[in-house]
Amino acid sequence: MISDLYPDTATETALRAKNVNVYYGKTLAVRDVSLDIPKHRVTAFIGPSGCGKSTLLRCFNRLNDLIPNARIQGKLTYQGVDLYARNTDPVAVRHRIGMVFQKPNPFPKSIFDNVAFGLRLNGYTGNLDQIVETSLRSAALWNEVKDKLHQSGLSLSGGQQQRLCIARTIAVEPDVILMDEPCSALDPISALWIEKLIHELKQRFTIVIVTHNMQQASRVSDYTAFFNVESTAKGDRYGTLVEYNHTQTIFNLPKQQATQEYISGRFG
Repeated sequence: MISDLYPDTATETALRAKNVNVYYGKTLAVRDVSLDIPKHRVTAFIGPSGCGKSTLLRCFNRLNDLIPNARIQGKLTYQGVDLYARNTDPVAVRHRIGMVFQKPNPFPKSIFDNVAFGLRLNGYTGNLDQIVETSLRSAALWNEVKDKLHQSGLSLSGGQQQRLCIARTIAVEPDVILMDEPCSALDPISALWIEKLIHELKQRFTIVIVTHNMQQASRVSDYTAFFNVESTAKGDRYGTLVEYNHTQTIFNLPKQQATQEYISGRFG
């Protein structure tokens, strides 16, 4: 593992994990992860199934709070604020740190109401029409839906639905967008649309993406964290961070043999 939490000390930190362990009941799921996620960059989490990528991702906006018996040790911070401090409101955390899931999940509402949902929930009283249009434009969807805003979001294609979910996330103006395999349920053309969108969005947002697609990670991310699965003496398996660096370094000159073997397709 690299000696520092991330290799670019000139970049401002958005999220930080320090000695983080995650348990489900008594079962250790993620062990001793430390890393800094830089602001306005795309950071990819890669690694084989079961290595804790999505588990760690969900820790950053406290979605694991919704899982019975989930328990976090260590420290996670957002711009220096302890995300798990007693006085930290998880709802406020999720407002600042948005989430896009693996499978598109538009609400059974109109396209307009999908984008406006979070704004209305937060009591927004400004110009909804403007925010909806701006959000759909940011998600590269406006031109495709501007004449059918009152049709159901469920009527859109899978790729359009995912961009609608991104627009819904953008509308409440988070600082960070977490993406848990956002392209895995999409066809290759739709996936390329999402990748292009990620490149554009990092000018405004910090993005963390979990992906099993090595080519995708190398195309869209500035930094890459490689996680792997290890076992206790009793045979219990848990995820751990092996290596974290600039994406070009991870893919072209990794320091750890396990990273090299995974990148080259020898396991995973």
